[in-house]
Amino acid sequence: MGARPGCSSVGYGATQEIGPFIVDTDGHGLKLNNFAWNKEANMLFLESPVGVGFSYSNTTSDYDILGDDFTANDTYTFLHKWFLKFPSYRNRSFYVAGESYAGKYVPELAEVIYDRNKDPSLYIDLKGFLVGNPETSDGEDWRGMVDYAWSHAIVSDETHKMIKDNCDFDSDDTWSNGNCTAGVDELLKQYKEIDIYSLYTSVCMNSYAADSGDRSTQFMYRRSSKMMPRIMGGYDPCLDDYASIFYNRADVQKALHVSNGHNEKNWSICNYKIFKEWPSSKPSVLPIYKKLIAGGLRIWVYSGDTDGRVPVLSTRYSLSSLGLPITRAWSPWYHQKQVSGWLQEYEGLTFATFRGAGHAVPIFKPSESLAFFASFLSGTSPPLER
Repeated sequence: MGARPGCSSVGYGATQEIGPFIVDTDGHGLKLNNFAWNKEANMLFLESPVGVGFSYSNTTSDYDILGDDFTANDTYTFLHKWFLKFPSYRNRSFYVAGESYAGKYVPELAEVIYDRNKDPSLYIDLKGFLVGNPETSDGEDWRGMVDYAWSHAIVSDETHKMIKDNCDFDSDDTWSNGNCTAGVDELLKQYKEIDIYSLYTSVCMNSYAADSGDRSTQFMYRRSSKMMPRIMGGYDPCLDDYASIFYNRADVQKALHVSNGHNEKNWSICNYKIFKEWPSSKPSVLPIYKKLIAGGLRIWVYSGDTDGRVPVLSTRYSLSSLGLPITRAWSPWYHQKQVSGWLQEYEGLTFATFRGAGHAVPIFKPSESLAFFASFLSGTSPPLER
């Protein structure tokens, strides 16, 4: 499943992160991904909601009712029809995974599947879900973003104090406080200087990114709501550009049956219109976590710790508010004898960090993320000793 509302899980997940092929330099072609997740499971990448990537709806009213609930139900309808078309997969174990804004989509879809499974004719063998750097609970996500920016020397003590003293991220009224918005504007201004998705790497300097207004720094947040700022793009040094060049090639579009090879469609990695106008977002999916933990689903959450966009602190604040009993205390987990990150296991939930990974973890730590994914599928902790 995809990332931010309006962004492509084919353009990101499939061809930058975990698919069998990854876009190569300058969009000239694809290269084999040695750490593709389909080494461990059959992968289905879905563009959602309609209007993302090459996807579309012939029902124009669909575009007026987009939002979290619409997306979950539409995705469920797709899955149900997909299983009817490919019945041999019907009885396989099924998992849902996603990152970023899919921190909302994934639990919401899992809940729809869980609820509809009461009807045996609709049964999908859902075993659990996996989310990375996930938007989870707006108030906690904002607080984590602010504290992370301060603790990682992005903003001054004064800016941090200004936000702390004036912003109540649990209240819709917080954006009417001029001191709060001034503090947040200052935080976003500093992040525009670097890659918010990956604090310690370079930004893309090629002409294409410069011409497009450097998508990674376009912030959109509504002062009338508590929604997190919508920020375009992802880990760059230029991968987004390679994807755009690749999917706008006539021969590629013809091979994908999305155009006849003469009248090309204009593909972009994010649909700006959906992105700006996303109407309905649940302020928190933590109630769904509680319900699905009680229902016995396997839930793993991971966090790249150099992401400023949905930082590790946001996720820790959100998970800690669940108040789950700890079954394995905070300890390092290993990959090839090195510390990959830290891990804490709760009753019904596993949380892990990826040391030195930005927002889209598999781009930064491909080998580690594949090993972690295999652990998730087998339901066993990743290696906890060298």
